[in-house]
Amino acid sequence: MKNGKEYSKKVQKLYRSLKRKYPAVQKITYEEPVDALVYAIITAELSEATAQSAIKRLADYFVDWNDLRISRVEEIIEALGPEVSAARDIASALTTALRTVFSKYNMVSLKALYKMSKRPAKGFLEKIEGVNRFAVDYCMLTSLHGHAIPLTKKMIEYLRNNELVQAEADEGEIEGFLARQISAENAYEFYSLLRRESEARKAGKKKK
Repeated sequence: MKNGKEYSKKVQKLYRSLKRKYPAVQKITYEEPVDALVYAIITAELSEATAQSAIKRLADYFVDWNDLRISRVEEIIEALGPEVSAARDIASALTTALRTVFSKYNMVSLKALYKMSKRPAKGFLEKIEGVNRFAVDYCMLTSLHGHAIPLTKKMIEYLRNNELVQAEADEGEIEGFLARQISAENAYEFYSLLRRESEARKAGKKKK
């Protein structure tokens, strides 16, 4: 990334300010990678608050993720709730991803990825239809102990609008740059704080 040193200083300054602004972050870890994948597919397009509510409704509505896998898209849309934007896209991505997992392992589980090194595990996730980069990075970070900074569209927009990264950089370049600035130990904290800030700013703009 051009002017990397300049952006690096800005990112480190942002990180320090967000740690002062928000309460301490409690790291989330999933023992079943599929749980992380489902959460990521849903939350990629939603705020964390809306996503948490949607996840709870799905968990209450379906017996398990295998039950969700074999359900109709319309049924999943209804379970997600009317406040969930892009519900059809989310429902379609969920069923597509879960069916791919089942087809590979004959069960809705990705614990087999723990037997792989991180690179091939990430490569497998990237090949799952319906799974975007955010979902891959989130799953690697929260379940497979990888070093990644998952980025939602709002987070990328926030970084660009505040000139914290090069405006022309794409999602992959931005994620790679941030991962070089933020250690693996601090990756989840930085992700959580940046996401919180980006969603707070977005909500503030809507209220005006």
